[in-house]
Amino acid sequence: MTAISDCFEKLARDRQCAFIPFITAGDPDLETTAAALRVLARSGADMIELGVPYSDPLADGPVIQAAAKRALERGTTLQQVLEMLKSVTPSLNVPIILFTYYNPILNRGIKPFLEQIAAVGVSGLVVPDLPLEEAATLLEPAEEVGIDVTLLVAPTSSTERINAIAHASQGFIYLVSVTGVTGIRTQMESRVSDLLKQIRNVTDKPIGVGFGISQPEHARQVRDWGADAAIVGSAIVKRLAEGTPEQGLSAIADFCQTLKASLTTP
Repeated sequence: MTAISDCFEKLARDRQCAFIPFITAGDPDLETTAAALRVLARSGADMIELGVPYSDPLADGPVIQAAAKRALERGTTLQQVLEMLKSVTPSLNVPIILFTYYNPILNRGIKPFLEQIAAVGVSGLVVPDLPLEEAATLLEPAEEVGIDVTLLVAPTSSTERINAIAHASQGFIYLVSVTGVTGIRTQMESRVSDLLKQIRNVTDKPIGVGFGISQPEHARQVRDWGADAAIVGSAIVKRLAEGTPEQGLSAIADFCQTLKASLTTP
């Protein structure tokens, strides 16, 4: 059993919905990123999704795009992110899920990349521009090294495609709540409820909902609709970037505690 599967199983026994915050590595700097990972782990995160800054982030909205741009302008590299993770993951008690686009994986080579991220304590991988038709090239070697590659289901996915993704995805299934990119939205799309039911009909794997969850009410809503995890990115990235690094860390601690509380109250 992988660290991610084990985490979901423990939460399911307690009838709990997982809270998965997202931050961008290197924004405002890698020292703050390391501190933020520790803060998130102490503030209710069950798993943490860490974005590797990329020059063409097609799936990301303006908040995360801006964070990636700032990180790249500071010279943040994938190698530096891995070195930072190597130093910080021993002090964390939650699985780390790396969010990266496919090009950096191909540049390093699929197997070497997977071995490198496993060696620094990464448990899972989300690759938003990896098409289902090519997923096996990553899924199979990832399983060998103990990395869960989680695939995304879009609101526009056909029933046939949802079935195929649900069958192939590792760790959990990532349900994108909106058509488009990540970002802060005022309310959750009601069709998420129908999509959750549709996926649940074909698999017993955990389902995480992301893109657009920015308030405690949103997190509670997807939990009540039957999601196994609420994934929150832009709202956390925005708070971390405001003010000094110390102020940003304090802001995300308070916000994450509030989000976690919304997932544990009736």
